[in-house]
Amino acid sequence: MATATKWVIDPMHSEVQFKVKHLVISTVSGFFKSFEGSLTSESDDFEGASVEFTIDINSIDTNQTQRDEHLKSADFFDAEKYPNLKFKSTSFTKAGDDEYKLTGDLTIKDVTKPITLDVEYGGSADDFYGNTKAGFEVTGKINRKEFGLTWNGITEAGAIVAGEDIKITINAQFAKQA
Repeated sequence: MATATKWVIDPMHSEVQFKVKHLVISTVSGFFKSFEGSLTSESDDFEGASVEFTIDINSIDTNQTQRDEHLKSADFFDAEKYPNLKFKSTSFTKAGDDEYKLTGDLTIKDVTKPITLDVEYGGSADDFYGNTKAGFEVTGKINRKEFGLTWNGITEAGAIVAGEDIKITINAQFAKQA
């Protein structure tokens, strides 16, 4: 029987980015600066791995302080009451040579729903210190309203301020644990 290998996210070489349409004509990007995650796998190709991820909502950064404070407020994430966004996988299946489908439960505020994300395995390598690292790019899209992020601003001209679909990109480097 295979032994499970645990991998822990290396925050120095990882990023969590999101994009949302603004006024339907342009895109606003943002990052979460504080997060942690782990991946546990019994196989070298990561098939069937379990993945857990937690993001600190207060670490949101859209390069505009006033907007960040609004996103942390009860209009959106309500970070004071719900400080973390959480993901726990239910399946990690191979979809191609270096491609996977990651399905799991995403919790934002007090709403938990299943989502499926695309994962591209970038490979593994040893760093200067002999640590084995594995890289993944995770992409997907969620509808913010399904998770209770229902604030809707409308301009005087009738344009919607923030789109409903949120594009997510996570570039994650995991370090193999001894």
